[in-house]
Amino acid sequence: MSNRFDQFRTFLKATTGVALENDQWQAAEQRLAPLAGRLGLSVDDLIDRFLRHSDPKLSAAVIDAMMTNETFFFRDRKPFELFRDVILPRLLERKRDDRRLRIWSAACATGQEPYSLAMVLDEEARRFEGWTIEIVASDISASALESARGGLYNQFEVQRGLPVALLLRHFQRDLEKWRIAQHLRAQVQFQQVNLIDDFTRLGAFDVIFCRNVLMYFDQATRRSVLNRLARTLMPEGILMLGATEFTPGDCAFAPLPESPALLRRRKPKPEAPAGHLAIA
Repeated sequence: MSNRFDQFRTFLKATTGVALENDQWQAAEQRLAPLAGRLGLSVDDLIDRFLRHSDPKLSAAVIDAMMTNETFFFRDRKPFELFRDVILPRLLERKRDDRRLRIWSAACATGQEPYSLAMVLDEEARRFEGWTIEIVASDISASALESARGGLYNQFEVQRGLPVALLLRHFQRDLEKWRIAQHLRAQVQFQQVNLIDDFTRLGAFDVIFCRNVLMYFDQATRRSVLNRLARTLMPEGILMLGATEFTPGDCAFAPLPESPALLRRRKPKPEAPAGHLAIA
């Protein structure tokens, strides 16, 4: 299995950036078992077919099975408090002439994060009356995005992090599930995006939430993604990472004083005057 697993790890890292460790084969098998079962194959046979044949549909299904779509509403809570109490007041002041905000929820999984952001903005609607606000949400997983677009969640999902008052205000019963309000669904544009590919087509953003995804990348990939995220932020834009994620010391970001998870682009070092040498 070692050679097969090495080939599989190489493929996954090249296509998604996810770096599996040597001891993670059993975890990979557990992820792939449901897909193998649907195809009437063992996991070993699935990997063999996947590695030997160029089948875009199978490759997409394998990638989908390997992605971690763990998320819930207002996950970790603190980031959304920072969004409301730190980020939005700064943007309200700095963008008062432009009156336009663009927010990106990267690696949004089944949509709870962007919908949580939409609920915060709905609560702050009076302060942003007359503004144009766009929320773009993206993920590599096609099945997760399909679920996110529907905005339909079961009882367990709405009980994870979502206050009862917001559930009653922003959701409606749909048989045994809950569907988020149409006006909130309309605020979020879902797109399939692979973070290791070029994402400049999305345009520039004032705020990027990219939480709990960089931890699955190795340091070189993490640095590459961070530097490209920096180029996607507008001047004075803010990046939000997960609480346990860190940035390489030589990346394009520096933390804000309010939280190490809040980052802004480093200011470029001033050039030395002509005829003088810069001292490191």
